Amino acid sequence: MLMLIMNSMMIILILLIMVIILNLISKKSMLDREKCSPFECGFDPKTLPRLPFSLHFFLIAIIFLIFDIELALILPLIISIKMSNMMNFYLFTFLFLMILLLGLYHEWNQGALTWAI
Repeated sequence: MLMLIMNSMMIILILLIMVIILNLISKKSMLDREKCSPFECGFDPKTLPRLPFSLHFFLIAIIFLIFDIELALILPLIISIKMSNMMNFYLFTFLFLMILLLGLYHEWNQGALTWAI
């Protein structure tokens, strides 16, 4: 048993040394302006940092996330049909959908869904 542990430790040590040597050998030392600069979600970091951000893009992303989370919450309801009382299931589903529809109506009423510039 001790011999097996010693052999495995030697193999791990050899692999570790090989990884370190290969890492040192394969490093490229070329300094490139683009590679040294941070990547900021597609924005060029060399320009002004306070460029206007598209609010419509942000709102569409938020609406997508809301409905994506809605699907993640509705899918377990399908499985729970067998285990729950149907009246409680219908009541919970109705309340859940009403909250989503009220939120959608509120966004529509506040003008978040209008695309006029």
